[in-house]
Amino acid sequence: MNRFKRGFINLKFRKKVLLICIAASCLPIITLGSMWYYQIQDALVTRENENLSEALNQSILNIDYKLNNYINIINQIVWNDEIKNGLTAEYNNNFEMYKFYKDTLAPLLTTPPTLQTDIDSITIYTDNQMNPYGQLLRPLTDIKQNSWFDSIMGSNRPNLKASSEDETFKLIYKIFDESRTFNNIVQMEINYQQLFASMPSLFEEDYGVIIFDNDNKPVYSYETFSDTNLAGQFPSSELDEDKASLETDFVLQQAELPFYGWTVYLYRPTDIISAATLPMRITVVLVIFLSIAIMAVSIYLLAKVVVRPLEKLSKNMEKIEKGDLTVSVFNSGTDEIGSLIKQFGNMVNKLKDMINQVYKSKIAQQEYEMKALQAQINPHFFYNSLSLINSKAIMAEQEDISQMAQHLSTFYRTTLNKGRSMIEVEKELENVISYINIQQLMHSNSFDVYYELDKSAYHYTMLNLLLQPLVENAIIHGIDYKESSDRGKLVIRLKKKENTLEFSVIDNGVGIDPTKLQSILTTETEGYGVRNVHNRVQLYYGSSYGLTYESEMDHYTKVTLVIPTVHEEAQQSHPADE
Repeated sequence: MNRFKRGFINLKFRKKVLLICIAASCLPIITLGSMWYYQIQDALVTRENENLSEALNQSILNIDYKLNNYINIINQIVWNDEIKNGLTAEYNNNFEMYKFYKDTLAPLLTTPPTLQTDIDSITIYTDNQMNPYGQLLRPLTDIKQNSWFDSIMGSNRPNLKASSEDETFKLIYKIFDESRTFNNIVQMEINYQQLFASMPSLFEEDYGVIIFDNDNKPVYSYETFSDTNLAGQFPSSELDEDKASLETDFVLQQAELPFYGWTVYLYRPTDIISAATLPMRITVVLVIFLSIAIMAVSIYLLAKVVVRPLEKLSKNMEKIEKGDLTVSVFNSGTDEIGSLIKQFGNMVNKLKDMINQVYKSKIAQQEYEMKALQAQINPHFFYNSLSLINSKAIMAEQEDISQMAQHLSTFYRTTLNKGRSMIEVEKELENVISYINIQQLMHSNSFDVYYELDKSAYHYTMLNLLLQPLVENAIIHGIDYKESSDRGKLVIRLKKKENTLEFSVIDNGVGIDPTKLQSILTTETEGYGVRNVHNRVQLYYGSSYGLTYESEMDHYTKVTLVIPTVHEEAQQSHPADE
């Protein structure tokens, strides 16, 4: 991508104009043509989906009607008391058994196949010790080896068993026996082709049907085109997952037979629809190419007229780049390009004056840097003076004066920070600790200080002078005004939480009035207050960082400072350090 971008940037301006104009002109034509094509295509697909849905629903109603009829017939056998009594009776002789066969069993089982040609046969299987009676009554051992036998014995409803491989369809139902003396099963064999006779006549050509049972096994499949076999290519367990990909090649409709747990898919190739729109697509493509060719010639001539003055201007600029400030550029045109060339001439005339101004600004910058260097002398003089005071105090065995001088030296060294606005977290904490030590000396150690610092955050950097104003407020406006007899307490905490540093300053002073607490970060105060700290943090790090306050009158005040974790090397490129 970057290579193409660089190649485009390095092209001649005339070629850039040509390419941009061609792209801008071609886009509306291609967009309109594509929209027209896809709208026609979508309309044809929608109409085809409606046709498929209607045909599929009609076929499902037909199959559902037949299945309900079969179930009604088998229910008449299963719930027939004479059949139940005859299958569970104990016969003394063959004559009684033959009488049951002839008078009860045979009429019930042979009448439905005679009246309905799509029913091939009805057979009862029993484990009662009865003589077999042709295909009407068979021993239960004949079907025990089937894989579905156990599920039939544990079911109290009709079961459909169909297979597209051997084209068989069976309706099997267990005869309910209250005494549970014997096990009896009725099996109705249905003509496979007649059951699905409506499927091969849904359309004249180019369509397919797949039916899956509740075990995701194919019950029926039919296709009129031989170049693909969707039933064999996509097993039912993957049809839902692959439906999106199938819809790119087929118009697909799905319907359910919920009572039986069957799923029916009806599909037709999208090539049928595409073939109908082929003449229109060819016409659109030819019109688009012809329009693009006409625009390309027109844009080429336009680019040549527009770019020629700019090419002359570019050559004049090359002379200016080589230092020839005496170049004169002329153009008699009054359009934007002519105005640009005239302005360029005026720029050349002003360039000499700007060079003199640059020299003057360089001199002023050098003077500023000299003053900044001189400004560093005063802090060094101050540190040397504090060191002399410290040594004199040690010699005079004035330990308090010595400590005060050392704390002041540390405090101002980290406060000034050599003029930089950024400081390591460890140095900022040294500054605060020095300030607290000075305050303890000034307060005769009348309050206690506790530090809870996560040293793993010491190596990060932060804006300097953020914590000292918070500590100063806690001592001067909190602990100093404390009226209770218990000692003042100041807690300094530092925690690292994911990508942030959280500083907390807690005191057990007088607290802050709730009305004042709401405006403490928005009210202007004298000196360098908490509002300045909050604004400085948000300007530098962003509005999601800064100070938060919580307080309870006569109990405590807690101020929390949250800033992001920043490493020193990352901080060096921050504009605030410049």
